[in-house]
Amino acid sequence: MAENKEKLFTQFPPVSYETWRAKVDADLKGVPFDKKLVWRTNEGFNVQPMYQRGDIAGLKTTDSLPGEYPYVRGTRDNNNWLTRQEILPTDAAEANAVAIDVLQKGVTSLGFNIKEVSEEIIATALKGIDLEKVEINFNSCPRKAVELANALVAYIKSVGAEKTFHGSIDYNPYKRAFRHGADVDAAAIVADAKNLLEAVKDVPGLRCLSVDSVMFNNSGAYIFQELGYALSWGAEWLTLLTEAGVAVDEVASRVKFNMGISSNYFMELAKFRAARMMWAQIVAQYKPASEDVCKMMAHAVTSRFNQTIYDAHVNLLRSQTEAMSAALAGVDSITVTPFDVPYKTPDEFSERIARNQQLLLKEESHLDKVVDPAGGSYYVEKLTVSLAEEAWKLFLDIEEKGGFAACVNAGEIQKAVNESSVKRHQDMARRKEILLGTNQFPNFNEMAAGKIENGGGCCSKDAASSCGCAKDGDETKALHTSRQASDFEALRLATEHASNRPKAFMLTIGNLAMRLARAQFSSNFFGCAGYEILDNIGFGSVEEGINAAMEKEADIVVLCSSDDEYAQFAPEAFKMLAGRAEFVVAGAPACADDLKSLGIENFIHVRSNVLETLQEFNKRLLKK
Repeated sequence: MAENKEKLFTQFPPVSYETWRAKVDADLKGVPFDKKLVWRTNEGFNVQPMYQRGDIAGLKTTDSLPGEYPYVRGTRDNNNWLTRQEILPTDAAEANAVAIDVLQKGVTSLGFNIKEVSEEIIATALKGIDLEKVEINFNSCPRKAVELANALVAYIKSVGAEKTFHGSIDYNPYKRAFRHGADVDAAAIVADAKNLLEAVKDVPGLRCLSVDSVMFNNSGAYIFQELGYALSWGAEWLTLLTEAGVAVDEVASRVKFNMGISSNYFMELAKFRAARMMWAQIVAQYKPASEDVCKMMAHAVTSRFNQTIYDAHVNLLRSQTEAMSAALAGVDSITVTPFDVPYKTPDEFSERIARNQQLLLKEESHLDKVVDPAGGSYYVEKLTVSLAEEAWKLFLDIEEKGGFAACVNAGEIQKAVNESSVKRHQDMARRKEILLGTNQFPNFNEMAAGKIENGGGCCSKDAASSCGCAKDGDETKALHTSRQASDFEALRLATEHASNRPKAFMLTIGNLAMRLARAQFSSNFFGCAGYEILDNIGFGSVEEGINAAMEKEADIVVLCSSDDEYAQFAPEAFKMLAGRAEFVVAGAPACADDLKSLGIENFIHVRSNVLETLQEFNKRLLKK
């Protein structure tokens, strides 16, 4: 039968890169190839529009199989990642009830967030949970890590699970530094870490030295920054503790990476592949007795930086893409951040949806049935190496400056991440980065103020919920935690809280295609501030349009037409409006200077800073 099948690809002659490139250059009609089709990434390297076999010639990433050193293709021969859910209730009995419930709904990893620590609390929280079948993770104040470890180990021993337990304690001694700018004491970190390792020595599956690079991700760091800083953080654990006399095998086997996932699909996939490869080689330099300790354990968490309050269900699309990246990259476990986290404590519904997002990837898409499906992809392999190279430069720079802890105390890491965050906020303002529903295609009529709830937590400044970690810090050295959408959300919330809601009227006239296109652009533009949008099909004259705008009591009149027609329509409309409303021209016509000489000041176009423009309109239009 096989020989009777039609071999379709034999009907098409092979095409060389040169032939393809000649065709593309012809279609570009003189526009430079590199300017039009080559993407300069925030990570510092270019991405080509097409890759071929020659691009990966000589790359070592294709020389190993899944489960083989340096683990670029994964640390195991399967892709059965763990589905993790964070258990938020602080009451141990309630937390246990929630845990038992979600374990029956597909969860295979639990994350307990606790404030108070005792053997009784641990026993209550874990009552009825089979520690052999479920990964158990605890997050508490770093100051309580040793106490938590002793209580947890005592419980593990009481149920005879020392050899079968697998899980972690999130000991992050840099948390206060990143959140509040407090200095870290390397000697104190070493002392606490050694006590922690001593406490968990009888439970080989309990990891307790955290690398929480998810903090960088949630603060707006670029992908190469998160990767480089994560590796430096991990190397700091190795250096500090081996110099203190701890065997490298013991240290490396206790390190757990908690990493974020942004919506840059292929770049994030490449990040985890590069992370495993680079971590394995870093650990190998310390000459461990077992190659197995070179394996990275990576937990992935979908980003909070790109989540939004408005059109919050779009967060589901972002987190689904993110979770898919991590799953295909072969991480050990994934937490999908519920879509409503930006404005409230997740409820049962949002947690259920977050849980099911992973189950869909497993049970319907079967992503757990194949290991490293991206392996061999010319694009992904090239991305993996390119990203590793940029992260390595950052890693070496940190090492030259004295290591991770020294750079944290100097505020250099926080400064670099904060600068990236500022740049990303600026790109958001100019629509160089898009968050659907926020700075592009907003839901004009959505009101969100009523659904926002405030909450605190460990290391917050809320006295009622704080453990005291927030004091004695230098806030200028803290990581910024404002989400990328926060500036635009402030605009809309200001509109909601005002006694008036400005009306933006589209005065559409002239060329049909241009007026409709510019009306849509302008509607989306002013919709980002939550203004009421009054769109129109078109008017036969400027006078008709102005009269209609005044009848609707418009606060803003946006002239939507073609560049050629603005020379006639704009002066006429501006004169007729006579200051009764703000006048805006949609576009950047060649006659703009002439129009400005007449007193017309407002122009909106693709190069406009959307945020700053709308902030100015808010100042002029909103009433208390």
